[in-house]
Parts: sequence; structure tokens; C-alpha cells
Amino acid sequence: MPRRLTLALALCLPLGLALPAAAPVLAQDTGLIGMPTADDAKGWQGVGKLLLGDHGFCTAALIAPQIVLTAAHCLFDKDTGARTPDGEITFQAGWRNGRAEAYRGVRRSVAHPDYAHADDEDVARVAYDVALLELDQPILLPQLLPFSTARQPGSGDEVSVVSYAHDRSEIPSIEEGCAVLSSYHDAMVLSCDIDFGSSGAPVFLVRDGVARVVSVISAKAELDGKKVALAVPLDAPLAVLQAELAAAGETHKAAAGVRIISGGDAGAGAKFVSP
Repeated sequence: MPRRLTLALALCLPLGLALPAAAPVLAQDTGLIGMPTADDAKGWQGVGKLLLGDHGFCTAALIAPQIVLTAAHCLFDKDTGARTPDGEITFQAGWRNGRAEAYRGVRRSVAHPDYAHADDEDVARVAYDVALLELDQPILLPQLLPFSTARQPGSGDEVSVVSYAHDRSEIPSIEEGCAVLSSYHDAMVLSCDIDFGSSGAPVFLVRDGVARVVSVISAKAELDGKKVALAVPLDAPLAVLQAELAAAGETHKAAAGVRIISGGDAGAGAKFVSP
């Protein structure tokens, strides 16, 4: 009898799906560890909260001084399906106990071109649930270094996830020792405990003491009654997104040459509403 996967995509209602019977056995839960102090969060300040207008937040990670990585569905209002204007998005790097290491607005954002946000959820779209955001100013702080990226880990490898969530929105939490259980529709199934707000959280592979981003959290799920997560590998999508962002930048420059485009950090006053 096939194993049963129940998941919540894009923070919506769960959808039941069957995994191949050959999926590996779940690893034991390692548990989330909060990072309330500067010492606890040292080295992880490049992970932050992404405020999305007045309708919620996701988790995001800095992968270049002016580039942030998150899930594509974070860019859409979960109730209306409308794209959140870039001017209403704010990245709060290293958010902890009411303060961030850095605050930045978003100049432009791109979702993967094969990602299609819709009311009817399709698990196959998880493989494209990734986005890049260009900040309005680079973050150039010695304690806030961008994370490098790496290739997709294999089944059985251990990864770590740093995230915020609706019930732990004021401090980042880390879960170490999650297992890569299997692949499903080009997404990775992880034995990680994630929740609403964790969407877009970076998945890290730590080798020789260096943490590199290998994936992005897309959805929470249950497999045989145990909590798991679906994540998007970055191998192919990241190159596509970088090209899309570069093209968007060229379009922006061309438009700016014929008319004035007003700026402003509209997201600075964003109010958090739990998703």
C-alpha cells in the first residue's frame, strides 16, 4: 500500500498525495532550537523575515549583497491571488526580538517563469516555487554575509533549516539534522518541522563548517502521520531566476530613460498579520 503524503501548498488547504513505497524511513525528529541572542544567531543573520504588505510574512535568505532568495508563492496574496507590489515588501535581515540587523525595501522581484499561482494547487508546481528579490540597497555589513549556494544533496544527507513561523515570529529557529528522505515531482521531501511563515526558508547543507543554501522550503506536509517538508532544489531554477532578474533590470533601465519612476520604501510601515 503506498505511503500517504498530506501537504499544505502555498499556505492553503491540504491536498492528499501518495508517495512511492520505496521512500526511506523517516529520521527521528531533532526539534527546533530558538536563537534569541546575538551569540545564538551568529552566522545566521543573513536569514530574515520578508514582510508582505499587510497580509503576512515569509522567511528569506541573502545570497548576494543585494539579492534575496525565497519561495515564489510568497509574492502572492494567498486570499486574492494578486501579486504583492514590490514596494510593499520589506526584508528584515536577522530579525530578532523586535529589531533587525538591516532593513531593506525591494526594487524588483521575479518568480520562476514556470511557477503559476492558482487556487487549485498542483504538487508538480512545487519544483518551481522559488523567487529572487533585488533589494533597493545592498547590505554591506561584516556580520551579515550572504550565503553561497550548492548543489542538491542526495537521499539520506542531513540538512538544516533556519526559519520564522507564525508561532515563533520574533526569533529565528534552527532545526539541524533533518534528513533528505526522497524526491517527489522534482521536489525534495525532508524530515523537517516547518509551519506557516517558514515558506521560503533556506535549507542548508553544512560541510567543513560552511553552511551553503541548497534548497528553499515550499510546503509543510505529513507523511504517515509524521511532519515533513517539501523543498525546491536550486540546481536548475537558480540560473533561470538570475537570467529573469537580469532581464527585469534591463527593462527597468529602459523605462527609466523615458519617464521618472518614483521610489519610496512603502514596505517600511508594513503591519504583520499572521497568515
